[in-house]
Amino acid sequence: MGKTRAIITGVGGYVPDYVLNNEELSRMVETNDEWIMTRVGIKERRILTEEGLGTSYMARKAAKMVVKKTGVDPDTIDALILATSTADYQFPSTASIVLGKLGLKNAFAFDFWGACCGFLYALDNAASLIESGRYKRIIVVGADKMSSMVDYTDRATCPLFGDGAGAVLVEAADENEEMGYKDSYFRTDGKGLPFLHMKAGGSVCPPSHFTIDHRLHFLYQEGRTVFRYAVTNMSDDCALIAERNGLSKDNITWVVPHQANMRIIEAVARRLELPMEQVMVNIEHFGNTSAATIPLALWEYENRLKRGDNLILTAFGAGFVHGASYLRWAYDGFAAAAPVK
Repeated sequence: MGKTRAIITGVGGYVPDYVLNNEELSRMVETNDEWIMTRVGIKERRILTEEGLGTSYMARKAAKMVVKKTGVDPDTIDALILATSTADYQFPSTASIVLGKLGLKNAFAFDFWGACCGFLYALDNAASLIESGRYKRIIVVGADKMSSMVDYTDRATCPLFGDGAGAVLVEAADENEEMGYKDSYFRTDGKGLPFLHMKAGGSVCPPSHFTIDHRLHFLYQEGRTVFRYAVTNMSDDCALIAERNGLSKDNITWVVPHQANMRIIEAVARRLELPMEQVMVNIEHFGNTSAATIPLALWEYENRLKRGDNLILTAFGAGFVHGASYLRWAYDGFAAAAPVK
């Protein structure tokens, strides 16, 4: 008897209505469109501005869309995994909130904290659960409200990030299915703490008047160091996963990179000798949505995907965490795709 295959059968996404473009941002902090576009390639980003709404709101929207598009019975969903770094609360899990709002009566849920690699790692976990034979349907969501941790007085970081959510439905296929999740390569080197973190809010430095007065509850990044590690690791990881699966520029259909910086994305494409036309890019209008970047790219490009397409997904994030995955797309996306908002 062969191995149960884990396949993606649908994609959903959500981005807020409010668009924060570079012109408006330049009135908030000392920057300009040319500076931002030259360094990172971001023209605008979506921001969740409504009071009282957090990551769970966007995650629920994306997950609800994928349930509706696939027509799956919610009572047959076994689990919901939510990758995020911007949880609604310290506890309970944001995934449990999303599950409750969706009315999933026969599922369990948990948050997965893997920074910008969160969706990639959560997808791998879902595939493993499916391949175990114990579970049949799992929703995987990547969602982040990055605006909740961005300092809009810091010109080095505030142009980079946006808010959004993407979701996929992962299902079991029989052992004769040739499509689906094939391979992954993940690593964590533990060197990243000084270069990308939030200084306060955790158990090492709990919230206090001091941490608030000194603006320690915002994202901190040393951009040059993060850039250097991201280029090297994402490029090397893609090359490794391609080599061990017999993939090359001749049979890779799409690369789906984390959308952190246009120059990083271009470096990955060069390493694989692929034209940019075969690289999913949405950074110009969504910015870096952390764990949401990869599923949002799949959502936006769904109508171009065909059964049998070879996809390499890759990401890099705080920690440092990084990796790449290989999957063969299981359905023709043009028949299922919903218009991007």
